[in-house]
Parts: sequence; C-alpha cells; structure tokens
Amino acid sequence: MGKQTKKPRYIACIDMRSFYASCSAVERGLDPMEACIAIVGNQERKGSVVLAASPQMKKRFGVRTGTRLYEIPDHPDILLIEPRMQFYLEISMAITELFAQYVPKEDIHVYSVDESFIDLTGIIHLYGTPEKAAIDMQDSIMSQFGLPSAVGIGPNMLLAKLALDLEGKKKGLAHWTMKDVPRKLWPVSPLSKMWGIGSQMERNLNNMGIFTVGDLARADVKRLEDRFGIMGHQLHQHARGIDYSELGSLLIEGQKSFGKGQILYRDYETREDILTIVLEMCEDVAMRTREARMAGRTIHLGMSYSKTSFGGGFSRSHSIEEATNDTLKIYGVCKELFREFYTGQPVRQISLSLTNLEDETSMQLSLFEADKWQRRRLGAAMDAIKRKHGPTAIYRGVSGTEAGTAIDRTKLIGGHKK
Repeated sequence: MGKQTKKPRYIACIDMRSFYASCSAVERGLDPMEACIAIVGNQERKGSVVLAASPQMKKRFGVRTGTRLYEIPDHPDILLIEPRMQFYLEISMAITELFAQYVPKEDIHVYSVDESFIDLTGIIHLYGTPEKAAIDMQDSIMSQFGLPSAVGIGPNMLLAKLALDLEGKKKGLAHWTMKDVPRKLWPVSPLSKMWGIGSQMERNLNNMGIFTVGDLARADVKRLEDRFGIMGHQLHQHARGIDYSELGSLLIEGQKSFGKGQILYRDYETREDILTIVLEMCEDVAMRTREARMAGRTIHLGMSYSKTSFGGGFSRSHSIEEATNDTLKIYGVCKELFREFYTGQPVRQISLSLTNLEDETSMQLSLFEADKWQRRRLGAAMDAIKRKHGPTAIYRGVSGTEAGTAIDRTKLIGGHKK
C-alpha cells in the first residue's frame, strides 16, 4: 500500500466586526459601517470608558475602545448608547445556532461573544474551497442579522486567528497556509502584534535580541526553554505556524492565565476595604482555575490610583515554589505585594491574574501541610454549591460588607447591565 496523504484541515476564525456597536446600529435601523456609535457603560460619569466603537466612529473621530467619555467630541452625528449585555449575548447565541446549520456543534468553538472558531474540513466537499464556505456563512450572517464579519482561515487555530487579526480584518477574508508563514508572519513587528505575545513577553524577548516573529522562529529553542520553560517551546512553535491544539482547547493569550480586572464603583481609601475587593477577586480567579483543573505559580496584582490623587499605581508579581489554585494562598501573596508596593492613595481600579499554569495534579500533598487536601476539597465544595444554586448561594463574609461588590456584580453581565 502507498503512503497515505494526511487530509488537510481548514479552521476558520470568524469575528463579528465592532459587535456591540453593530448590534446597536442594526437595532436602530442604521448601517453598522456608516453610523457613528460609541457604547459607553455609565454616561453619568465623565470618566467612563468606551466599550466599543463603530468603524466610522474610529475613522472620523478617533474614538475607540478605551477612550474616555469626556474625550468624545460633541457632534450631532455621534450616538452614545448604553450597553445591553443580555441582548448582545442573545444575538451571539443565535449566530452560533446559525453556524450549527453548517457544521456539527462539536466543530464550533465559541472563543468570545463576538468570535468563534469553526472547523470547515467536513464541508469542503460541498463548497470546493474553504473561502466559498466562509463567504456563504458571512452572507448568511449579513442577511439574517445585518452584521458585518471578517474571517481568517488556516490549517490550525493559531494560523486562523493570525490570518484574521493580521489580514482578514482589513480585507474581510484571508486564508493562510504553512507556506505563507515566512512571507506573512515572520516580518511581523513589534512582537505584541502576534496573538499570544503580550507587552511583558515582548520586552523579555527584546532583551534577548528578538524583535520580529522571524527572529523568534530562528532563535535557539533551548535558550527559549531555559528562559521561559514550556512556554518558550510553545512560542518557538507558534512562530513557525505550528499548533497542535484541538478545537476548543487552551490556546495562548487569554487562556494561558486566569485573571480579573475591576473598575470600582467609587474610590476605595482604606486598606481594609481595598483588600476586601482583592479577596473577592482571588475567590473568582481561584474558582475558575479549579474548574479548569489547573494551578499557577505566578500571582500578579495591579492597582490604579484615583485621578483625585493624580493617578499612578503599581503592577507587580510574585512567583511561588509550588503551583496553587487555593483562594487564601493566592490572597496571601496579594497581601504581601499590597503591603510592599501600596503607597496609600485612593484606589479606583484593581487587576489580578494567575499565570505559569500547569495541571493541578502537580500540586504536592506536603507532609508539612496536612490540611492542603482538605482546603482543596472545601474549595471544590463551594464551587459546586455556586454552580448548582447560583453565585450568591455561598460567599465569604467580606462580600456582605459595604465595601464588597461581588454580590451586586452577580446582577450584571460582563460588568454591565443585563
């Protein structure tokens, strides 16, 4: 028998362009590509940030995600709209159901409310090319929902996402193969333009003399592994377009860590109140880490001070010897960072993340920590109660104080009104 040729895969990454703003435009009978719309959470606060902006809003007025309300010009063409997260989620789920009319549900991975990966391999025989299949999906989204979209296609999730971000969002559709990697991916610079490389990693790589994706692909993999561990090997593979992830599995940026960021309702001025929020956030991050059966070694805590004290803040991390997903252990590290770097100003924003992840089975049952397994079981029991009866069925006492926000935030979706 002759050697069998491996069947090529075609993964599409489909992005709903300016999703929140586009949904709001269509609801009002406006053209999503022509209307000047900004989605702003709380229009009573001039410091509120723009959550989404339509293409024309970006083009004509330079307003984009993260712009402050007070920075938006007073112009009759501009429409400011409050977010309606339940509405957006309903549209997102309806679009997923549309995808299910093309492929089996196991071939769909919803990456975010406005982006999904779809394995087109099984339907290529119906269309002839993956481009034709993707265009048919785009046409259906436009005809049924009036929403514009962009697509990236590749032989794996990584290249599909890179094709989308680096070319598809400009052209509407892009298809990358492994042969395109040297020509299209390797020249990319700065490195943070590549999905999976954040600003901190970019600085670390720059310090090693690596400034383009091509530099990363040609770098000594052992040197990368010595510096970054298994992540160094993964970065080297990704720079060459190699990705063995199955659809829906953990994949680079946003999924190599568990984190939470929160803009506070008011300035928090006392250490006790600030640490109340930190503990609530540790609970949330630890729960999601446990549910994924992961544990992390590096805890990062960041705080931004109120503009009433002229801003500023700190962003620091600390790595521990043994990976953890224990709420109180993560909180203990956060308290150490807080004591060392907090300078006493009112706090308005807090961020927390757990990185350097590994499978939780790596956690050792130390003879010197006889209660470690009991704490893990307690955490799992609390998680199970919340899953079955809701997030307010059981909570830490601090969440019932005036400083706590966890209970109120359960009434929101994505931090905003339903």
